[in-house]
Amino acid sequence: MGYAGAPSIQEVVAALPLGYVWELAAISIAGLAGGIAGIRKGFDLFGVLVLAWTTSLFGGVLRDVMIGALPPVGIANWRFFVSAISGGLASYFLVTFVKKINKAIIVLDAFALGLFVWVGTLKGLEYGMGLLASAVVGVLTGVGGGLVRDLLTNRVPLVLSDRQYYAIPACCGAGAFVGLFAIGQLNIFTSIIVMMGIVAFRLVALKLKWHVPTPQHWEPHRPHK
Repeated sequence: MGYAGAPSIQEVVAALPLGYVWELAAISIAGLAGGIAGIRKGFDLFGVLVLAWTTSLFGGVLRDVMIGALPPVGIANWRFFVSAISGGLASYFLVTFVKKINKAIIVLDAFALGLFVWVGTLKGLEYGMGLLASAVVGVLTGVGGGLVRDLLTNRVPLVLSDRQYYAIPACCGAGAFVGLFAIGQLNIFTSIIVMMGIVAFRLVALKLKWHVPTPQHWEPHRPHK
């Protein structure tokens, strides 16, 4: 995969400026969003923290299990674990302040989506997965935590039911990452452009209230009595 002379995926990963710091920030943001979801459902502190961890790290755990990177970083890396729990604690004890910055959290959550897809896809490539498999684990890293969060709060997952452009920006971004890698053009600059494209797609869709189209004139199935 990739053209001769193009930077290897290890070189791309090594060139990420403060990549580890960005990942910790994304985990904290996702933990904050997960904690808020728990508070809205009336969870106690333990429930809020479980939901914060799930939202932040379950996508990464699923990715690591799929690519054979064991033990998963979500339980093996104490910095990731602390970042997720810190987000949950902030949502629980600073709930009044968090409510005031709800719009900022929406923006930050879009950045977290872009970062998770970026990190997940690159890790798939780094472990020698094929292009399709790397794109899939990138998308799962981005949306997996939120999917399980919704299930734990007794909701149909957002990525399946709310018609929001959430999974689609993740799919487009992961596809762009692996496409650039395949033609030997994946580097720090193109990676940042793709990541910002995911963020912009998500935020513009929210601002303009875009929704994923559904089949027209579809009658839901009703079982016979």
